[in-house]
Amino acid sequence: MKIAIAGTGYVGLSLATLLSQNNEVVALDIVPEKVRMLNELISPIQDEYIEKYFLEAKNGERNLNLRATLDYKDAFENADFVVISTPTNYDEKQNFFDTSSVEDIIKKVISMNDPSITMVVKSTIPVGFIEGVRKKYNIENIFFSPEFLREGKALYDNLYPSRIIIGSESEKAKQFAELLKNASLREDASVLFMDSTEAEAVKLFANTYLALRVAYFNELDTYATSKGLDTKSIIEGVSLDPRIGTHYNNPSFGYGGYCLPKDTKQLLANYSNVPQNLIEAIVKSNDTRKEFIANDILSKNPNVVGIYRLTMKSGSDNFRSSAIQDIIRLIKAEGKEVVIYEPALNEPEFNGCPVINDIDEFKTTSSLILANRFSSDLFDVSEKIYTRDLFSRD
Repeated sequence: MKIAIAGTGYVGLSLATLLSQNNEVVALDIVPEKVRMLNELISPIQDEYIEKYFLEAKNGERNLNLRATLDYKDAFENADFVVISTPTNYDEKQNFFDTSSVEDIIKKVISMNDPSITMVVKSTIPVGFIEGVRKKYNIENIFFSPEFLREGKALYDNLYPSRIIIGSESEKAKQFAELLKNASLREDASVLFMDSTEAEAVKLFANTYLALRVAYFNELDTYATSKGLDTKSIIEGVSLDPRIGTHYNNPSFGYGGYCLPKDTKQLLANYSNVPQNLIEAIVKSNDTRKEFIANDILSKNPNVVGIYRLTMKSGSDNFRSSAIQDIIRLIKAEGKEVVIYEPALNEPEFNGCPVINDIDEFKTTSSLILANRFSSDLFDVSEKIYTRDLFSRD
């Protein structure tokens, strides 16, 4: 089959790599440099398995029928599927996802005048979006299929999916499910078919539950820290209940990244005429946590606050909506000098803060170093480190 992938972030690029093992895949992007890198089998994002597969393809050890283009007609012509994985950011003013990039691709596919092309939306969208665009554009050849991927491990999570959810029961939907299942390495992966509206709800509710869990253990840590208690002992005692579990329980500065901040706010917006308390509390809890962390740092009265990495977690080069950015804003508002160590940045400053690329200079300059996740780079200055990373994992 020929499969076009519109958008080459974590979702699009991991899917393009996965499906190009058995199909012709053409990746569409609007950034010339990304297209050039992909055609040279260089990953523009940090992902261990994508980088591994690309290297094996370069060395002739793996076949990937993958190319990239800036031309949507080239990508979409004679395609069996167009997978839409463009970014949808939450618009604070409109109180809704900005889905303009998704609709732009939908309109481009319609302009091809080929009803045999089926569109599969992988971008995160509001509940009811697919039903709305079907009516708006008078089309049926589109459905939603949520992704459940971790940054830095996107291809791994596609190879070993927790579940495959397809927002349609059409023959083309079943065909797409088979494509995903056949490309995966997990034989017992569950495949669920449902309406696109239910599939949209699955994505938002799943991510909001994960945000809830992060917020819960962060609030536990806030309580223990405020009362002078040992957070780690409490979490271990709580988590050994098998109904709770020992996973996803490591305190942090707050949840962030591509999905959790925007998806929780979008779900809250979808509740506009529905009674709720918990969903709003999850959103507010994250702000409260960041304010607590900032105040705790300020109470130590450091001269120069060093920020070790803007990324949310290890193995990722993404720092979009990372909690540390709000903490920087809060402590700078109190007049504190802030410097940043971030190898993924090439600019001399970030949000008005100097970027120091030399790790030794960074350590010497900083009076207190904030690390959302601890690293072996910091062992020699452990007395300067402020972190809530208790279990050395994400």
